[in-house]
Amino acid sequence: MSSMIGLWHSLSQDPKVTQEKVKKGTARRMFGYAWPFRGWLGLFLLVVILDAGIGIINPLLFRQIIDHGILRGHAGLIIRLALLIAGLGVCDGALGLAQSYLAARIGTRIVLLLRTRLFEHIQRMPLAFFTRVQTGAVVSRLNTDVNGAQSAFTDILSNVIGNLITVALLLGAMFALSWQITLLALVLVPIFLLPTRLWGRRLQAIIRESYNLTAAMNALMVERFNVSGAQLAKLYGRASDESQGFEKQARRVADINVRQRIYGRLFFTALMLTATLSTALAYGWGGVLAVRHVLDVGTVVAMAAYLARLYGPLAGLSNIQVNIMTALVSFQRVFEVLDLEPMIRESPQARDLPAGPVRIDFTSVSFRYPAPSEISLASLEAAALPARQAEKTILEEISFSVEAGQMTALVGPSGAGKTTITQLVTRLYDVQSGAVRLNHVDVRDLRLESLMRRIGVVTQDAHLFHDTIRANLLYEIGPARCRRCRTPGSAAGGADSASHRIPAAGTGHAGGRARLSFFRRRKAAAGDRAAALKSPDVVILDEATAHLDSESEAAIQKALEVALTGRTSLVIAHRLSTILKAEQILVVREGRIVERGRHAALLAEQGLYADLYRRQFAAHEAPAAQPVLS
Repeated sequence: MSSMIGLWHSLSQDPKVTQEKVKKGTARRMFGYAWPFRGWLGLFLLVVILDAGIGIINPLLFRQIIDHGILRGHAGLIIRLALLIAGLGVCDGALGLAQSYLAARIGTRIVLLLRTRLFEHIQRMPLAFFTRVQTGAVVSRLNTDVNGAQSAFTDILSNVIGNLITVALLLGAMFALSWQITLLALVLVPIFLLPTRLWGRRLQAIIRESYNLTAAMNALMVERFNVSGAQLAKLYGRASDESQGFEKQARRVADINVRQRIYGRLFFTALMLTATLSTALAYGWGGVLAVRHVLDVGTVVAMAAYLARLYGPLAGLSNIQVNIMTALVSFQRVFEVLDLEPMIRESPQARDLPAGPVRIDFTSVSFRYPAPSEISLASLEAAALPARQAEKTILEEISFSVEAGQMTALVGPSGAGKTTITQLVTRLYDVQSGAVRLNHVDVRDLRLESLMRRIGVVTQDAHLFHDTIRANLLYEIGPARCRRCRTPGSAAGGADSASHRIPAAGTGHAGGRARLSFFRRRKAAAGDRAAALKSPDVVILDEATAHLDSESEAAIQKALEVALTGRTSLVIAHRLSTILKAEQILVVREGRIVERGRHAALLAEQGLYADLYRRQFAAHEAPAAQPVLS
């Protein structure tokens, strides 16, 4: 039975995998992950050998019962051998269970190690990696490919190794009993394997089609059941059409499942028929030899039992190449992500940013976003596009300084490079030329943890996890500090409990989400000593009050004015008040700083800044309440 199950698993694998090229050294790396579990592997092999040995011993016991018990009238021998067979049957069941347990344990431990390393590696990838790849493709590597690696590795342990040992022991025992019948059985093997391969290919094609149809049906459900899809269907009254479309897709899945069942049954019927014919051959020819006193009757029975056991493992081994290649390809897909070196790497000599006020210096900084081949894999993107030339330069020869405790505002048209400048300070990207320094130390020479501990970033789209208020605060400030932090009820839209769950992005409680989001940002930016939250020396604000109602915006703006006092701040200007209070305004256009100075001086120059000011504020009586830039 176990050999039949193994054969079915091997048929569910794609034979086209054998056409793929596997990178040299993949097998060595694959078994390198198994090496820490070599003790378990040794125990597994011992269990497989013992299990296969019981399969060899039982027919020999049948032979003894017939030849030395029944034919010679030894009732006591018959009882003892029958009890031994029963005991071996119990042992066989226990060994089969142990074999499955060990194979699963080894496979899951390998996958746990592989999945953890892959997750840690992906987390170290730069922001540019996540802007290019499909999230679903990355998740698929962690789930589908890693699970495929486990399944294939377990198949190799349970089916390939187990079948090889079983076939070797069976043939050895059969040759010892009757080399004539054994040779005839081997002559019949190609006749058995040919239809097996033909039926197997057809069944594999049906299984692949079933997987594709099921995946399409699942994709349809995911699209229709997310918030945006469900809302769209309701607004346009397409619920009936959606149901009909789903029914059509589900019917195709149901139809292919019926075909899969029929072909699977036909395949196993052919397999059992072949085994029956071989058994008939053993009894037919073996019976004739027994009548002629060439073989004992017990030997004939034992040979028939061996033949019944032989064809299942042989059929399983017919797909040995598919089993091994499936494992190698699955591991290779994981290894190619692990081999993708993060562009942002911490220097072995990296040090902490010295304590105290922080000065920011940009020196002749030029920057372009990395090309796809530098940060990603074609298989992780929407389409496997050919290699392209490097992206165009975003920033060119940017030089400026922000004195410790002072504010610098960045203004300019959308897409000018303002956000990119702030991202270089936090080292979400590295410059191609020039340097970004904090207190005269290149950010590339600082420990990343130290860098982010000293910098507070407030963006317009602060992400909140679909979790409790407490969990969202704890994520940023840590468990110990979170215990001393009191979350106001208004932060959760009226909910006083820290266990209140934040709805999924895009759903209701938008105001509550926005207030809680900014509560987290404000604490980070303000360095609320009473709450013992993060107290950064550098604050970066990027359209910080976007998406808030006027009342919340005014309160947050006032809090930020207090928070920024005495801190080095780099602000993408959102309000006129920010610009008026900035010690330095940098006007950015097409990746260059085209103007710099204070508000009054820049207005007097009648350049780009003055033009932006007139277009945004000239028509308003209260310009301090209006945004400078869109």
